[in-house]
Amino acid sequence: MSTHHEPDTVDNAKSTPNQELPHRELGLKDDEYARIVELLGRRPTAAELAMYSVMWSEHCSYKSSKVHLKQFSEKTTPEMREHLLVGIGENAGVVDIGDGWAVTFKVESHNHPSFVEPFQGAATGVGGIVRDIIAMGARPVAVMDQLRFGAIDHPDTARVVHGVVSGVGSYGNSLGLPNIGGETVFDPCYQGNPLVNALCIGVLRREDIHLASASGAGNKVVLFGARTGGDGIGGASILASETFADGGPTKRPSVQVGDPFMEKLLIECCLELYAGGLVEGIQDLGAAGISCATAELASNGDGGMHVDLENVLLRDPTLTAGEILMSESQERMMAVVSPDKLERFLEITEKWGIESAIIGEVTGTGRLTIDHYGKRIVDVDPRSVAHDGPTYHRPYSRPDWQDELQANRAEALPRPSREQLGETLLSLLASPNLASAAWVCDQYDRYVGGNTALAMPDDAGVLRVDEETGRGIALATDANGRYAKLDPYAGAQAALAEAHRNVATSGAQPLAVTDCLNFGSPEDEGPMWQLVQAITGLADACRELGVPVTGGNVSLYNSTGEPGRIDSAIHPTPVVGVLGVFDDVATRVPSGWQEQGLALYLLGETREELSGSAWADVAHNHLGGIPPRVDLAAEKRLAQLLHEGAQAGLFAAAHDLSEGGLAVALAESCLRFGVGAAVQTEPVHEDPFLALFSESQGRVLVAVSSERDQELRELAKRHDYPVAHLGVTGGESLNVGGAYSYPLTFLSETREATLPRYFG
Repeated sequence: MSTHHEPDTVDNAKSTPNQELPHRELGLKDDEYARIVELLGRRPTAAELAMYSVMWSEHCSYKSSKVHLKQFSEKTTPEMREHLLVGIGENAGVVDIGDGWAVTFKVESHNHPSFVEPFQGAATGVGGIVRDIIAMGARPVAVMDQLRFGAIDHPDTARVVHGVVSGVGSYGNSLGLPNIGGETVFDPCYQGNPLVNALCIGVLRREDIHLASASGAGNKVVLFGARTGGDGIGGASILASETFADGGPTKRPSVQVGDPFMEKLLIECCLELYAGGLVEGIQDLGAAGISCATAELASNGDGGMHVDLENVLLRDPTLTAGEILMSESQERMMAVVSPDKLERFLEITEKWGIESAIIGEVTGTGRLTIDHYGKRIVDVDPRSVAHDGPTYHRPYSRPDWQDELQANRAEALPRPSREQLGETLLSLLASPNLASAAWVCDQYDRYVGGNTALAMPDDAGVLRVDEETGRGIALATDANGRYAKLDPYAGAQAALAEAHRNVATSGAQPLAVTDCLNFGSPEDEGPMWQLVQAITGLADACRELGVPVTGGNVSLYNSTGEPGRIDSAIHPTPVVGVLGVFDDVATRVPSGWQEQGLALYLLGETREELSGSAWADVAHNHLGGIPPRVDLAAEKRLAQLLHEGAQAGLFAAAHDLSEGGLAVALAESCLRFGVGAAVQTEPVHEDPFLALFSESQGRVLVAVSSERDQELRELAKRHDYPVAHLGVTGGESLNVGGAYSYPLTFLSETREATLPRYFG
């Protein structure tokens, strides 16, 4: 038997009602602790307190955001549910993509651990989201990452960047999962709060969906995968000494440590278990470890669960009961297995070299009970832990500084002369957020698995799902924290519109949404207002575009400054991922042209919209005004136009216009395959500066063969969409009539040099 303190039992809790427990150190408010006492009819044991503290945390319970997140479900129409097989509330959403195929996808944050320990924080962020996908019954097929770092020249940025990028690459590459897209953004507001959001996509047959619920009294609870260690205990490490006496074990590492090779075995093992019909319910172990998995499985089921904690296989025999419950050791899964299938289940785990332990069984009591060496340390209603945590209607208000910020419009800033437009383009292409991200992307394998049809630097990642029919999917993620700072409602809608447009630009039909909402402290009324505005904006926009939110993640407390100040928190950063479907990925459209002599057109209307723009940021270090207007009805028509054109094989290339406007889109499309272009700005706007650098939404640059230009004009007319002829592809330079002409080699060197200059 391991050397551990005498545990705090349920009987002991009943007989010592006045014993003080350190609930505040575990992040529980006094009234929350009082509510736990009321629920239990006694004080909690140390182990129960640990479970409640972590399951009622913001990270697990969404206590500040769930009253607002309800809008996603409330604003989902029956038509939006048509392809939705599993919605919000499970490990990940699942959508039907036709022919009996389904896709599950989700994005989650691992922000705080990635600041403390960048490599392991990012690696285990990838590992955790991959296990969410396995838990749905799917084979993971690709990952994406959305990264936000501090100022590129800050002394601490290189530490975080090197660690995070190698952590994401190391884990994903080791799993053999292609990384098909993402974002890398630098801004001083993320200095102490980098954002590491990871997305995973999985593929399954419709009938193979698995859910996290424990039903059927007598069914066994099996913990399998890596052994449980002392990593990732985090805030609950105070339980290192369960009697709360001095001299307990030292504080353990709070960032989890990942082993991708174990996870790869776990993927294959789970898929074989599913194929054999050996699993009644399954849950991955992520935040809060065993306490979360047992509570969620029991809460979602129709009975209860009993666990004997001493049966958990340990890496470290000195762990106390509380630590075993709280450990966030990676690469672990928990399954509910019927007794007649147990032998076969264990044969398969053994075949894959994966350790497993039967740690309990499903009961009919409706309670979650946990014993440690015969002593009862947990006896709770699992719903009270997993689902009925506190719900806050936190006060929120529009910040005092918002009006002044919006009044400070970028449209009033001094603009470059016609002669300076070329230099303006070069400064944008060399700026950290518009420079080539190849230094990051080249550390990831984009094509492993052989099903990647498009990946960075294209607008969306495209994967083939069915080799026979070519059926496949597209995914794009976007966020613009600068727009969201100026107007969080419109900024969230702009993120959705851009991801939706990127998916449509690739030729796919947009189908569903996942989101990762990164905000400041919910206890600060300004950031809380930003969160509510963004959720409302996103829910309204999803309804108008007809795409449902299938799930996601909220990451709060991304703040370091003084509450109430304009710089107290990160820019509100709602990352939005849109999934689209292809009948055949052969119709995909790349974001650059490969042939000479194609006609170039701009779809959409260009207005004087410079606030929040890359130009305002790079040329003037300015953030203020009203962000570009989002016209969702127009975005919907544009998506239909793009999908129809792609199906007809009309587009040789298509690239959406976003940061940096037309000037940057033209440069990127030329550089994609090294084929130049000659264009005029007059058809776009009479002011060449606005034609090139405005960031009006709902615009896409397309290339079509010259004999089909009439077809394009008719298609645009049918969808009531503005279209303007810009010029033609060809040569080895980008020539923007009367403004500038640069060789592509020079533009490429300008774009490629920035990240290597800072990161080697």
